[in-house]
Amino acid sequence: MIKVNVSITNVSAERFWNVRKPIPPIKINTNLNIFEMEKKAEDFLEVSFVLTVNYNPSIAQISLKGRAYVTGDKGEVSKIYQGYNEKKPPPPVVVQSISNVVFVESVLISRTLNIPPPIPLPRISPTKKPSEKKPSGIV
Repeated sequence: MIKVNVSITNVSAERFWNVRKPIPPIKINTNLNIFEMEKKAEDFLEVSFVLTVNYNPSIAQISLKGRAYVTGDKGEVSKIYQGYNEKKPPPPVVVQSISNVVFVESVLISRTLNIPPPIPLPRISPTKKPSEKKPSGIV
C-alpha cells in the first residue's frame, strides 16, 4: 500500500486588485506541476511539486511549492519511479494526495487575501414549483 505525506515548503501569494474596488467576473487557472521525483531508498520517493493559481483579470496570484514523501512496498515504489522516468503521469494516489493538501491551503490563503477561492463552489439552483396539472381525461 502506498502512503503519501505532503509538506509545503514555500508559500507566495499577492493581491493586486484594490480592496475597495469590486472584483469583476474572473477566470481562475490552476496548475499542479510535479517536476522532480527522486528515489531516496528502495521504498521511499521524494516528489517535488508546485501549484500556481492565476486569476484573469489579474487580481491576485498564489504559488505553493513542496514535497511529497511516497512510501510503500518496494515493487510499488519502483513502479512509480520507473513510470516517472518513462515520462508517464504519476499515479492518482500521489496526485490526489498532493491536490488535497495544496487546494485546501490555497482556499485558506484566498480567504486571507479576500479573493475568490481557486476551486468552484457548489451552486444551488433555485427550486422550481411543481406545475399544477389537471388529470387528463377529466372534463
